[in-house]
Order: sequence, then structure tokens, then C-alpha cells
Amino acid sequence: MIIHNPPRLICFNKPYGVLSQFTPEGRWQGLADFIRIPEVYVAGRLDADSEGLLLLTNDGKLQARISDPRFKMEKTYWVQVEGIPDESALSALREGVMLKDGMTLPASAQAIDTPPVWLREPPVRIRQAIPTAWISLGIREGRNRQVRRMTAAVGFPTLRLIRAAIGPYSLEGLALGTWRDAIEIM
Repeated sequence: MIIHNPPRLICFNKPYGVLSQFTPEGRWQGLADFIRIPEVYVAGRLDADSEGLLLLTNDGKLQARISDPRFKMEKTYWVQVEGIPDESALSALREGVMLKDGMTLPASAQAIDTPPVWLREPPVRIRQAIPTAWISLGIREGRNRQVRRMTAAVGFPTLRLIRAAIGPYSLEGLALGTWRDAIEIM
């Protein structure tokens, strides 16, 4: 007899230093240190040095819909950058930025006040003589380290990167290192 598990979607607030996989590697922790649910898989990756919302599911079709850029699900990031981006830099992000692997799609970009974030361990290295700022950046593609490369391309290197939302799913009310079942909205 084949038993099918009901579809499940998990929202996880991934800390810095955790890989988007269940097994640890080197100095990086794996998801198994936080999530002990069988048969769920990551829908879209997040680098070990990035933080924030990670979605996991046991439904292959849902996983593809979330992670495949063809479905254009917007991912919103809170990005702490070195320097204070002016309207020209934000406008360039909105129009698309030329990277080594081609032009990015237009993004949503705006300066924001410091978002409601947790202390990062280890803390971000900040140079005393250079101010920092936060921007909200929404993209609909998922190239390797794309947000970091985009902010660097407009002259404002990323210091800290937190994914705040994926489509209708967000970090709101989700403590660092914890997860919750999501109600499928899609």
C-alpha cells in the first residue's frame, strides 16, 4: 500500500551560517539542526552567508512553481549596503543592471529605515568612516549571488542580506531559527 503525505509548505527563518540543505559542510550548519520533518525539500536556495525566509515543501510541483524564474514569483530582500544609495543608484536597480552574465530584469528598489531584524552572529563588519543604509530590493529571477552583485554594480556593496518575502510568504512573526507551516496561498 502506498501512503501519500498531504502537501506541506514550511516557512523557515534561516540564520547566518546555515546551508540550504540538510547536511552540514565544513563550518556551515545544515537544516537538520533546525527542521526534523521527513521528505521536505528546499524551494529556492539562500547562501550560507544570507539570512531570512526559506521555503520547504514535500510537493514537487509547488517546489518548481516557487523556485522556477519562469513563474516570476517576486523575492523581496532587505539589504544593508555600504554607503548611502542615491536616487540614481536606486533607479539603476529598478531599470536592470548589467552583470557579467548579462542584464538583470528590472527590480523594485527603495531606501528603507532599518527593518525589524535580529542581531547577527557574527556581527557585520562595518567601517566607522563609511555610513551604511538599508534598501528593499525585489527581484523575479534567481542568479547566483544576484542581489550582492547588483548592489556592487551600482557602487554599494552588500554587508548583510535578509530575504524578507517570497511572493505572499514572509518572515513576519517568525523568530530566527524557527519554522511554521504555511497556508498555501498560491
